[in-house]
Amino acid sequence: MLLGSVEAGGTKFVCAVGNENYQVKNSIRIATTTPQETLQQVTAFFKKYPVEAIGIASFGPIEIRKTASKYGYITDTPKKGWQNTDFLGFLKKDIDVPMFFTTDVNGSAYGEYVMSLLSNEDIDSLVYYTIGTGVGGGAIIDGQLVGSQGHPEMGHPLLKRHPDDVDFPGICPFHQDCLEGLVSGPTFEARVGMPGSEVPLTDSVWNILSYYVAQAVLQVTLILRPDKIVFGGGVVSEAFLKKVRSDFAKMLNSYVKVPNLDQYIVMPAIANNGSATVGDFALAKNLLKK
Repeated sequence: MLLGSVEAGGTKFVCAVGNENYQVKNSIRIATTTPQETLQQVTAFFKKYPVEAIGIASFGPIEIRKTASKYGYITDTPKKGWQNTDFLGFLKKDIDVPMFFTTDVNGSAYGEYVMSLLSNEDIDSLVYYTIGTGVGGGAIIDGQLVGSQGHPEMGHPLLKRHPDDVDFPGICPFHQDCLEGLVSGPTFEARVGMPGSEVPLTDSVWNILSYYVAQAVLQVTLILRPDKIVFGGGVVSEAFLKKVRSDFAKMLNSYVKVPNLDQYIVMPAIANNGSATVGDFALAKNLLKK
């Protein structure tokens, strides 16, 4: 069995083919230019291989409701030139196999969930956040992706302000001081005038970010009660998550029981940003079981 994966990002697409054990056999990186040029290269790659199904994890917003007229589209994205792109329709013109279409973070969430099962963890649910240029999240409950009216927008809940951050307006054009507006990578430039990669972890700005991320963990813990919460993206490191665990413990104040925090709030188990590829393979494989 040969499966396909498309991890569609705002700067690059990663296309891969792999087997039913989620092992990558070949892959290619494609610069994200125009929809026509980019998707033609995606199609050309997969036409070389006898894939039986493809999982697609895309930047968004996207339309995931199969009954909607724009199912399979990238919709009102801020990515210039990609608004109202019929992503799924373009691929299906030349590739006649089942395709699973979801968000980039849902793909990563599912990959981390599958890896947990393969590692014999006793797990039924998982939440995945990415914190980078933006903030997004996906959730798995009882093996199923959460969201029927659309995909979750877990980067946009409003938060209680850190006492030392009340004058920062936030950078989200829709909500200003939502999670994405307060902790995404560009907030470093807005606050301290330099990229986050150049800001030492001893800088107080990391305490502010940790305070906000811990609130997100608190919210999703109390609403979904997942078995594990995984954080990926360029802003996240193990040292930063250590701060988040400490802040979360204070905020939770032992209100409900959660797993050991070192196993509950974690970095991705799949190396080299491969979570979405594994998730795509698994979601494609599921289509063939139906």
